[in-house]
Amino acid sequence: MSPTFRPLAIALERYAARYPDEHDVASFRAWLASEAQPFHRETRAGHFTGSAWLVSADGQRVLLMHHRKLQRWLQPGGHADGEADLANVALREAEEETGLTDLEVQPQLFDVDRHVILARGQEPQHWHYDARYVVVARGSEAFAANEESLGLAWRDIADVAADETSDPSLRRMAAKWLAAGRGR
Repeated sequence: MSPTFRPLAIALERYAARYPDEHDVASFRAWLASEAQPFHRETRAGHFTGSAWLVSADGQRVLLMHHRKLQRWLQPGGHADGEADLANVALREAEEETGLTDLEVQPQLFDVDRHVILARGQEPQHWHYDARYVVVARGSEAFAANEESLGLAWRDIADVAADETSDPSLRRMAAKWLAAGRGR
């Protein structure tokens, strides 16, 4: 394994120890071990992405975006574009997609989610191996949507956890957040 990949391998080991019942971890480990360029979107079968569980300073709310292409509410995030530091990718994407500054990324992997992206135009169907990190808004919460979203909204984390219409991975992250006693 490339030394560049080692920090993510360690993060995945620690994550698996905290959440032994989550099945996506095995596929993340296999992908990291088997692909020469797992962080590049040019790897057509799939690639790593980084996302932000972007919470308010008091930990009570999460900032979600109404994703333009996918037409649903999700956390900010995007392609690694060759960068192996997925915590940094999550931070970069949070800043770009929300316009917020004074954000702080927590280094510990918070959630993983492997999901299929359907074929679109010249882009074939492929997998996203999405590593999610907690990002905390330490300054102003006044956001500005970019062209990737139809809107942004702060939502109460307990409401996200209870909302059966929310994306299942959002509900899982909200439940993890609440189970850890954060935001109280």
